Amino acid sequence: MILIDGLPPTEADLTYLALVNYGAYTSFRVEDGGVRGLGHHLGRLDAYAVALFGEPVGEGALRDCIRAALADRRDAWLRVSLFSPDIWSRTPSARVRPKVMTALSPPPPPLATSVRLQVQTYAREEAHIKHTAIFGLIRARRLAREAGHDDALFADTDGLISEGSSWNIGFLSGDTVVWPQAPMLAGVTQILIDRGLAGVGMTSVTRPIRTSDIPTFDGAFLCNSATPACPITAIDGHAFQTSSEVIERLAAAWALSPPEPI
Repeated sequence: MILIDGLPPTEADLTYLALVNYGAYTSFRVEDGGVRGLGHHLGRLDAYAVALFGEPVGEGALRDCIRAALADRRDAWLRVSLFSPDIWSRTPSARVRPKVMTALSPPPPPLATSVRLQVQTYAREEAHIKHTAIFGLIRARRLAREAGHDDALFADTDGLISEGSSWNIGFLSGDTVVWPQAPMLAGVTQILIDRGLAGVGMTSVTRPIRTSDIPTFDGAFLCNSATPACPITAIDGHAFQTSSEVIERLAAAWALSPPEPI
């Protein structure tokens, strides 16, 4: 079910969305009426509004749109997107409060129970923004699967690792999570895992990681809003034996952040 600013979409809005791919979004699971990391989701959406459209939406207005989308539902998957029909390729300069589109659906399953990755030389435009220009991400995942892998891991021309097609990656060195330092999206799930690591007896560091460093790690995992922690079994030709116990600890670290009320 799609609403725009809490109301049924107009034909003009849907036409714009079908023709113009300029905007940003976030997506998350609603659990018993709450959302893990909701403050982070709303904060970055408002930052995206200012960066892409010149004006904020405001946390209160975003919450109103979420409540309208959910109605009396307590469990769901929700995508919240920002767009403006005032911005087209020939008229890109409008400074305007963006519209808020909510798309409600059943919660999806995790991405996978394990994944094999192919390194691809790629970087998203404006990597710190979760924007709607996802051609490159779908194309990367498609090419990886055609080559016999499950998904794509991105690195620059110097081999500096950043992120995956729709997720963050963490490497494991004993009880330490090593996060890549590179232009990338700081995912909310990554933030929540990092916040909870001390509670499960783990620590973290963030530093540059290159593809040549991959064999030095004990394991690796990916994470996003639908997948708190999924083991990576191989990156190109290097295999990992990431223990299920570590994956369970990472998921437990994520779960230490309870759902925030909407």
